[in-house]
Amino acid sequence: MLEVAGVLLFALGIFVSLCLHEAGHMATARAFGMKVTRFFVGYGPTLVSFRRGETEYGVKAIPAGAFVRIVGMIRDDEVAPADEARAMWRYPLWKRTAVMLAGCGAHMVFGVFLLWILFAFVPLPDEGRLQSEPVRVAGVSGPASAAAAAVGLAPGDVITAIDGAPVRGWDAMVAAIRAAGGERVEVTFVHDGQVRTGAATLPVVDGVGMLGVTPVVPESTAGPIGGIGKAGDQAVVMFEGVFGALQRFPEKVPALVSALSGEERPADSPISVVGASRIGGELAEQGEWAAFLLLLAALNLFYGVFNLLPVLPLDGGHIAVWWYERARFWVYARLRRRDPGPVDYYKLMPAVYVAILLFAGITLLTVAADLVNPVTVQ
Repeated sequence: MLEVAGVLLFALGIFVSLCLHEAGHMATARAFGMKVTRFFVGYGPTLVSFRRGETEYGVKAIPAGAFVRIVGMIRDDEVAPADEARAMWRYPLWKRTAVMLAGCGAHMVFGVFLLWILFAFVPLPDEGRLQSEPVRVAGVSGPASAAAAAVGLAPGDVITAIDGAPVRGWDAMVAAIRAAGGERVEVTFVHDGQVRTGAATLPVVDGVGMLGVTPVVPESTAGPIGGIGKAGDQAVVMFEGVFGALQRFPEKVPALVSALSGEERPADSPISVVGASRIGGELAEQGEWAAFLLLLAALNLFYGVFNLLPVLPLDGGHIAVWWYERARFWVYARLRRRDPGPVDYYKLMPAVYVAILLFAGITLLTVAADLVNPVTVQ
């Protein structure tokens, strides 16, 4: 039941981000004085709608995103005579560009906001404290667990010294244990508030000494202020990952096709919204809320970058066309030739249809792979 709730919660997060994308377009367009006639959440039949000022707001039956209608986005759009002066295409290039960037920017801002929530308020492993505080035993396991049992270590104990030499921090303790492989050592530790000492001969595993314990990793939050810097640093890392993933996507398509026949699917395989929501559900069921927020943030940053690709019908495609028109006008002016005018969008339609079919094919492929051979949380 918790997994289903997690799936729905993650899907809601995606839905909200898609609505924010369109809200970004609308808010920026209205700020510049462009006329926005419709803002609807969902697609399909209209369930409810109302009008505020010159804009109709509403909810449609299929919760698969949102859309906004700005008058005169391209010159070929039909515009009522009374709205000619407010047609989007009449506004300066930088304003039109800002309107299109606002949608992608909304994704990115939402993604960074989720990262800020993660670092500011969600307890995360603190590597610094792990290396500076006494080692608290989380468990006794592995091929050297007999040594830990002989010493008398149990979960919750705090290791304070090895052979009488104080140790503080996981790395310092590990270094001392590894160096004493094959030797009998005394381990001083605190158990239920009492200092105890136990001894055992450390087994050698892969050439080093082992004690057979795992540490309790301290957790902490960065707080509202500290979370800002950490969110920014993580966003930079994620943006680099997004660009790398887009570059490597073509080479991952064969593995997606193979996954449909049951072959093992790589952990870094591309996933669809369906797959991401299912993984989000698994993370929620396991209580891994940090990973839940991290995945949702990563998806938003991906959407933000993806929509900037200079391909119609994406936002980046419209921006590319407009800047191409401006560059062509500048070149023709320098050559003292007549401005060839705006790009004919109808001539671009074959390329648009190809892009739509390609995106639809990729979507269907990833959804099918996520249903037939899903990536699972390890």
